[in-house]
Amino acid sequence: MSDEIIIAAEPRAEFGKGFARRLRAAGKVPGVIYSSFLDTPIHFAASRIDIHALLRNHGTNAVFELDIEGDKHLVMVKHVDQNVITLNADHIDLLAIKRGEKVEVDVPVVFEGEPTPGTMLVQDSDTVLVEADVLSIPEEITFNIEGLDVDSKVTAADLVLPAKVTLVADPETVLATINREAVVEEEPAEEAAAADEDSESEAE
Repeated sequence: MSDEIIIAAEPRAEFGKGFARRLRAAGKVPGVIYSSFLDTPIHFAASRIDIHALLRNHGTNAVFELDIEGDKHLVMVKHVDQNVITLNADHIDLLAIKRGEKVEVDVPVVFEGEPTPGTMLVQDSDTVLVEADVLSIPEEITFNIEGLDVDSKVTAADLVLPAKVTLVADPETVLATINREAVVEEEPAEEAAAADEDSESEAE
């Protein structure tokens, strides 16, 4: 977390689907903060615009400070319930964390470049499990597949991880494979024309 992110929120004392619907109608997202060091979960509501901007700009592993009327909590996104029709965030669960703490997170893997001509990338996994300092969680991990030949495999062990990040996933986990492109054989024009004539004859 190179830049400090702060999102303002308000405490939430009412619960239930009806109250949650009213919050969403008012442009807010209900949420809960969980943690092993909190006596009880903390319920809050935050601006939908702020939550969507957070997820869009910093991803689902975002770490930020939630300010509930002056009561500040360092948190990271744990889970987001998304509306299947509007794609809006309907509810968000956060995990309270401490500076210096390490957490296990699934980080997106992004492949760059092009394999050799006539081949294609088949991605077996979109993410890889790593352990990172809460303030050093990468938004994504990239791997260059430029020039890789058919049957090449990219495993978790092949990734170059940022500083303060260690691999938790099995190093032999296959993340992607380079396969030969499927070739669709075109039917010769004469055979295609003959087949069309036969079909017309049968129809008559």
